[in-house]
Amino acid sequence: MRRKISLMGASGSIGKQTIEVIREHRDSFELTAFSVGGNIDMARQLVKEFHPDLISVQHKQDAEKLQTELSAKVLWGMEGLIEVATHEQTDILVNAVLGSVGLEPTLKAIEAKKTIAIANKETLVTAGRIVMDAAKEHNVIMLPVDSEHSAIFQALQGENRKNIDRLIITASGGSFRDKNREQLKEVSVKDALNHPNWTMGAKITIDSATMMNKGLEVIEAHWLFDLPYEKIDVLLHRESIIHSMVEFRDSSVMAQLGSPDMRVPIQYALSYPDRLEMKNAQRLRLEDAGKLHFEKMDFERYRCLALAYEAGRKGGTLPAVMNAANEAAVSLFINGKITFLQIEEVIENAMSNHEILHSPNLAAILETDKETRSRIFSFYR
Repeated sequence: MRRKISLMGASGSIGKQTIEVIREHRDSFELTAFSVGGNIDMARQLVKEFHPDLISVQHKQDAEKLQTELSAKVLWGMEGLIEVATHEQTDILVNAVLGSVGLEPTLKAIEAKKTIAIANKETLVTAGRIVMDAAKEHNVIMLPVDSEHSAIFQALQGENRKNIDRLIITASGGSFRDKNREQLKEVSVKDALNHPNWTMGAKITIDSATMMNKGLEVIEAHWLFDLPYEKIDVLLHRESIIHSMVEFRDSSVMAQLGSPDMRVPIQYALSYPDRLEMKNAQRLRLEDAGKLHFEKMDFERYRCLALAYEAGRKGGTLPAVMNAANEAAVSLFINGKITFLQIEEVIENAMSNHEILHSPNLAAILETDKETRSRIFSFYR
């Protein structure tokens, strides 16, 4: 019996690779609903190939135009995302949208008792307590898609969580890992987007260069695996072969290894607890890799990682502020409004000027997110 998949963010990097996995395993997976934002041409192609029941786009006028062309039901905006997330026939929701827009649809999908394959960092970063409490209440499993969290999840299969001593999240170091802070003053957007190991979207690639992506992953790991921040470490690992590790109280360390390929954790989340053959994959050959390198993380060099730990530990609405400020700052950098090093300045200023609301509800988190973005964009317009 094929698992029916809803995919939010089909036109993004993770979304496209999810489509590849579904395409390669048509006997195991069926795409029943998806969202594509503004990529209308891709929507047409996917409907023609997969014949889903429902699709969602960003704008009303695009939805109205597509509805005259396609047999699938076409919706738009947040209502459309929620419909995709909660589609009656869906078994697994893949949340691969960019930003906090994925939060509300994911909560609705949890209420509808859908299994969640989570690739959207911001959902857990901004509202981790609300999301995980809802998952527990509705007995919904959260399957991590990020390679780092998937590695930890795999290493913990068959293990007693009480025996965990610490999590070790690996980081490639991003595009500028060999540059000092003085050299970072002159880097360009093109430089930032040239990641040495992974092929990802622009926002995530820049987050990798600032190390904010690791900060977001630390907060995600805190919620996914219910561990305090003191037990979550980040280690610089240039080759991106060890995707993360778990150290147990008897000093044993379990690691998950593989060539850098996001299709592997995506496919594992969709097929869990089974494993399917990975077609056209680059197999890991350690004899070819030769050596693996590890370095202690420099929090002065990677200021954004320190800010993420601070936001996570203080909690409340501060992670939402940090996340919104980061998204705004990355957008400003891509559009030439600020320099690379100003990204961390924008985030730090937003966090410093925020009065934390502890134990916020969803409405407070969404309002905090909105206000933070508005304030930053108004200042730099």
